[in-house]
Amino acid sequence: MEIRVLGPGCANCHAMEQLTKAAVKELGITVSVEHVTDMAEIMNYTMSTPGLVVNGKLKHSGKPLPNIEKVKALIKEES
Repeated sequence: MEIRVLGPGCANCHAMEQLTKAAVKELGITVSVEHVTDMAEIMNYTMSTPGLVVNGKLKHSGKPLPNIEKVKALIKEES
């Protein structure tokens, strides 16, 4: 499984990364969470950050940030 957080490094992007890592931990899966900051690469998926990509599929973008239960559900959809 591949999980990527998209964002240039703003507070919301860092919050999304921490939320995603917490969701992965709660799900008990072993996967690394990559934080993509390259805007050209982010634009391949979305124009709104932060974004969450699971297995190459954009699962969330923009604000408001989802809660941890929603992030876990988005991850489980692709597992």
